[in-house]
Amino acid sequence: MFRKLIKRNKTKINQNDDLDIHNLPEHIAIIMDGNGRWAKKRKMPRIKGHYEGMQTIKKVTREASHLGIKYLTLYAFSTENWSRPESEVNYIMNLPVNFLKTFLPELIEKNVKIETIGFLDAVPQSTIEAINYAKEKTKNNTGLKLVFAINYGGRAELVQSMKSIYDELQRNGQNSDDIDELMISKHLMTHPDPDPDLLIRTSGEQRLSNFLIWQASYSEFIFNEKLWPDFDGEELKQCIKIYQSRQRRFGGLSEE
Repeated sequence: MFRKLIKRNKTKINQNDDLDIHNLPEHIAIIMDGNGRWAKKRKMPRIKGHYEGMQTIKKVTREASHLGIKYLTLYAFSTENWSRPESEVNYIMNLPVNFLKTFLPELIEKNVKIETIGFLDAVPQSTIEAINYAKEKTKNNTGLKLVFAINYGGRAELVQSMKSIYDELQRNGQNSDDIDELMISKHLMTHPDPDPDLLIRTSGEQRLSNFLIWQASYSEFIFNEKLWPDFDGEELKQCIKIYQSRQRRFGGLSEE
């Protein structure tokens, strides 16, 4: 029995030998796409796909925390998703309540901090209360920061930031010459977190869909073919390995 246990542990270590723990992305952002198609393929209602997608969030969060990733931002609901059927929207809006009810104790145990970006004023009160409770319970945690983008849209975020910058310029007697990239970044919802190093979209679709359009300027993109409910911690590691195989030059030239 003891020999079998040693063999299992060696196998697990060997599987991670090609994952460079010294070259992990600090911030991973994910567009969780494919819940509806996953359910349709199985002749199930779309809400079943969203339920299974919630289970995937748990798996991916566990793996990201285990690996030592510092920031994980998940695109949970966009400003455009309100156009979906009311029953589906209501189900999605209730998911954070169920997710946090079942998963919050483990998040606290794993030192995960919960945050959100997005326009929460339009979100149902019960959802806001569950989110705020989780934020309060995890506010002093220092491990993975798990950020949910809820009722979020990149263009709306930029419009809001421009208005905020205008107000600041007016208050301080400044003009447009004082606007630079740093000022814009400071007025974004994601401030002061770093921009994502790696952006993953599942389901094979290859577009940003209004997600972090300023912050993703120099992110590495990976368009994964798996539907989100089929994604898991092992698939996350495969994406990180692809990320590690690339050379990030940020517009410059690589060293010869």
